[in-house]
Amino acid sequence: MIVTIANPAAGRGKGLHAIRALESAFRGIGANGVLTTQTGGDERRLVKEALSRGAKTIIVLGGDGTCSKVADEILRARADCRLALIPSGTGNDFAKTLGLGAARPLEAFQLATSGNAAHIDVGQADGHYFLNSCGFGFDASVLEASNRVRFLRGDAVYIYSALGQLFTYRGIEVSANGVPGVTRGRMLMVTVSNGRSLGGAFKIAPHASVLDGKLDACFFSDTNVVERVKLFVGAMRGTHIGMPSVMSASVQHFSLTFPISPLMEIDGELRVARSRTVDLQCLPAALSVIAAPGAIV
Repeated sequence: MIVTIANPAAGRGKGLHAIRALESAFRGIGANGVLTTQTGGDERRLVKEALSRGAKTIIVLGGDGTCSKVADEILRARADCRLALIPSGTGNDFAKTLGLGAARPLEAFQLATSGNAAHIDVGQADGHYFLNSCGFGFDASVLEASNRVRFLRGDAVYIYSALGQLFTYRGIEVSANGVPGVTRGRMLMVTVSNGRSLGGAFKIAPHASVLDGKLDACFFSDTNVVERVKLFVGAMRGTHIGMPSVMSASVQHFSLTFPISPLMEIDGELRVARSRTVDLQCLPAALSVIAAPGAIV
């Protein structure tokens, strides 16, 4: 059985547009096969409802945040259920991992209902599952600022917000345990990636794989504005790895400690960590997803 969980508020209108574009396609799986979120947090309740109906595939119409919440509930339920995606968010980073970055709603729906599944790795941070990325420092601050931007859409939201934060954000003190070559220091940001892109436009982990059983941790040392601009451009191109102020490693399990419980970004959603120390790990082949042919690496 296939059930779709749709978020009409995703992508500042993209979700509603996609729902309307797929009305006839949705009729093909029956009216009872489409569940719509009304408020934030509805995803968990709707996943439980879908699983109680016997869903073996859940299609998410929404962005990274919606998809992450649905996946989180599937994993917590230990359900034998595949995840598919119709991307309609702002950054759509996880969609890029599935080869759906530029997919039209109908194309994505057709793949979701007929494509092949693959088992991919899932990250876990502070007890929360994530599909694409988790970030601290500048990353979380940019997301917080982007939530206040109302006059832009898509990747431009994150680029605009990041440019503003480049000149005002103050770094964070971080201690790392279990990351080769990294102990402690003042960082501009720390990103922990399962997928390769962040914020839509940034190739933050160009060598990451959702099949290798590891997370790509990237530590950006705090530095002056000129160097920050170089890092910004490098991150957009994916050429920042190897810069003097960037340290990276692929690890299965490690922890980060901050002076206070940090603000963290998990798949495009903000939350404050439960304590000063955040445990992170990769769960190999933990989730079954439907992706475009040849997309999963």
